[in-house]
Amino acid sequence: MSDDAVNFSDLTKRMEGALTSLKNDLAGLRTGRASASLLDPVVVEAYGQKMPISQVGTVNVPEARMVSVQVWDKSMVGAVEKAIRESGLGLNPVTDGQNLRIPLPELNEQRRKELVKIAHQYAEGAKVAIRHVRRDGMEEAKKAEKDGTLGKDDARVASDKVQKMTDDMVTNVDAILAQKETEILQV
Repeated sequence: MSDDAVNFSDLTKRMEGALTSLKNDLAGLRTGRASASLLDPVVVEAYGQKMPISQVGTVNVPEARMVSVQVWDKSMVGAVEKAIRESGLGLNPVTDGQNLRIPLPELNEQRRKELVKIAHQYAEGAKVAIRHVRRDGMEEAKKAEKDGTLGKDDARVASDKVQKMTDDMVTNVDAILAQKETEILQV
C-alpha cells in the first residue's frame, strides 16, 4: 500500500492538535486555585474582530482566589468585562478603572457540576474536530482509489487505519475528560 496516497502524518498531526486544544481549554477550568489560563478561552470583541483576552490586557493572579486583568485600552474595559461575564465560566468581574478584579467563587456542588458540563462541551468539540479529520482521511482514500493510485483493498486498509487512529484519539479524549472530571468533583 502506498502511504503517500493518504497523508497519515498530516492526519495524526491534526488529530493531536485537537487533543492539544482540548488540554488547553481544560486547563482553564482550574479548581481551587486561580490561574491565568482560566481566561484563555475568553474571546473579546475588540476593534471589529474577536481576539483572546491576552491580546487586549495583562492577566495576573495576585491572590489564590483572584484573577486580575489590566486592560491596555480604556475604551475596551466594558467589552472585556462583558466577554468575561458571558464566557460561561461563572465569573463576575469588578471594574476598577482599567483593571478588572475577578474573584473566584467558592466551588459548591452546583458550580462543580456546571464546570463538568463545560468540560464535556470542550471534549465534544474535540471529538467533532477529530471526526472532521477522519472524514478528510476517508475522502483522501476514496479519491486515491478513484484515481487509481490505490487498489480497492489498499483503500480499505487505509480507511481502516484512519478509523483506528480516530478511535484511539477519541479514547484519549475520554481519558483526559475523565481525569479532569475527577479533579473538578474532588472536594
